[in-house]
Amino acid sequence: MKMQKRKFRIGELAKILNVERFVIRFWEKEFILKATRSDGGQRFYDEKDLERFKQIKELLYEKGFTISGARKQLKSKTVPSANTSIIASHKTTFDNELSHVTAHESENLQDQITELQKQLMKLRELL
Repeated sequence: MKMQKRKFRIGELAKILNVERFVIRFWEKEFILKATRSDGGQRFYDEKDLERFKQIKELLYEKGFTISGARKQLKSKTVPSANTSIIASHKTTFDNELSHVTAHESENLQDQITELQKQLMKLRELL
């Protein structure tokens, strides 16, 4: 007997993640995720989708990444711990200071600075 994968409707997924439904729809759009749809157009998500949304939530809400930064982390298929992302951000900032900064690199650097500022604020709250 074949086991059927568990499917979630958008309301169930939102409840599990403790976010509003519009947040799920927004993340779908921003992270170019496709839900399967019923003939009536209702969204359905599987366990893999749930895990991806958990990663997105962790990056945005817990680690303080911007949408752009979270996209980059997901593309690299690694979700760093807070310490790892701080070290990586410092290294990247230092490397960029030593090289010619293009407009694209400058934008990336600004994203990293913003992420570092958020992480520092969180660390200050813990002290």
